[in-house]
Amino acid sequence: MSKSMKGKPLHIISFDNPFPPDYGGVIDVFFKVKALHGIGFTIYLHCFTEDRIEVSEELRKCTEQVFIYKKDKNPFFLLSKFPIPVVCRFRAQLISNLAKVDAPIFFEGLQSTMILHKASLHNKKFLRLHNIESNFYAGMSKSETNLIKKMLYHFTAKKFVYYEKTLRDFDHVFTLSHYENEFAKTLTDKVSYVPVFHGNEKNQPLSEYGEFALYHGDLRLADNKKAAKFLIEVFKEIPDYKLVIASSNGRKLIENRIKNLRNIEFVELENGAHLDKLFSKAHVNVMLSFQKSGTKLKLINALFKSRFCLVNANMIDDVDVLKFCELANSKKDFIAKINSLKKRPFLDSDQRALGFANVLSDSKNAKLIADLMEKA
Repeated sequence: MSKSMKGKPLHIISFDNPFPPDYGGVIDVFFKVKALHGIGFTIYLHCFTEDRIEVSEELRKCTEQVFIYKKDKNPFFLLSKFPIPVVCRFRAQLISNLAKVDAPIFFEGLQSTMILHKASLHNKKFLRLHNIESNFYAGMSKSETNLIKKMLYHFTAKKFVYYEKTLRDFDHVFTLSHYENEFAKTLTDKVSYVPVFHGNEKNQPLSEYGEFALYHGDLRLADNKKAAKFLIEVFKEIPDYKLVIASSNGRKLIENRIKNLRNIEFVELENGAHLDKLFSKAHVNVMLSFQKSGTKLKLINALFKSRFCLVNANMIDDVDVLKFCELANSKKDFIAKINSLKKRPFLDSDQRALGFANVLSDSKNAKLIADLMEKA
C-alpha cells in the first residue's frame, strides 16, 4: 500500500455484525476489517443485523466507529422487485451516517447495497462479492424440503438474476473465488480475485494421528443438512471408524438418523475454542457441498487447525489450496479415501505453512485490496 492511502478513512457496510466471527461470511468480514485496520485504514463500520446488536471490544479495537442497524422486516417486501435479503438492509440513518465522513464505501455482499437505490452516492464504491446469489438461493431452493421456504428461495434466486447487474455500478469488485471471479467478468472488467480472510497466522502443531473424522457446519442450512445426511450414509459403510458431527444446532435431526449407529456421534458446539479442540483431535475433516460457490471458509480453518481435509469439488476452486486437500465426489470415493486416510500419518504441516504464507496471508491480501482501491 502506498503512503498516500495510509491512514485514509473507509466506510464498510456489512450484511451482519461480524463479531463473533462464527459463520462463513462474517469470518471474512471481521478478519478483513482487522487486516485493513492493521495496515492503517480508519474504518467506519455499518452493520445490518437481526439480533447481533452488541458492539464487542474486539470490534472497537479495529474500527473508529460502529453503527448498528436492525434489518427491516416489512412483509410487503415480498412484493418488491428487489430480493428480500437486499431490500431489508436499508435504514435512512445510513445515508446521514455516511455523509458525516467523506470516504470510499466498501460493500460486503450484494445484500448490503440497497442504499444505491435510495441515495445518490458520490463516493468511490467497492464490492466484496460473497456469493453468486442467484446460484446460492437456487441451490437453497433445491435442497430445502419445507415447501414455503423452497418457493421463497426460488423467487429470491430469480430476483437476484436481475439484481446482479448492479456489479457494473462499482469502481472495483473483489471476489473470493475463481468461480465467482469468472462470473463477475461477464458483467464488469473491474474485478479481482482476493482469497478469503480467515484470521489464522500459522498452522497448528499436530501429532501424526488424530482420533476420528469430523464434520462441522450450521445445520440450519439446507445444504449442510444434506451434507450431514450424506456422510451418515458413508459412515454406515465404515463401522470401525468414528464420525463426529459438530454443530451449535440440529441435534434432533442428527440423533434421529444415527440411532443404532455406534460409530457416529453428535456434539453440540459451545464456542470457537470448542471447535478448535475438535480440530486438534480430528484425523480427517470430511466436507462437501451440493452447491458450487467457490471456497468455503470452514475448509480454510480446518487446513490451518487440523489434519487431513477430504472434500468434494464444490468446496474449493483455488488450485494453490486444493493441492493440500484430498478429493472425493461420490459416496464410493469418500468411503475409499476415508479407509485410506484413517491409517495414514499426517506429515503435511510444514508444506502447508509454506504454501499458505503467500496465498492465504490476511495482511498481504489487505494490501492487495488497498492497492486496487487506490488505482480505481
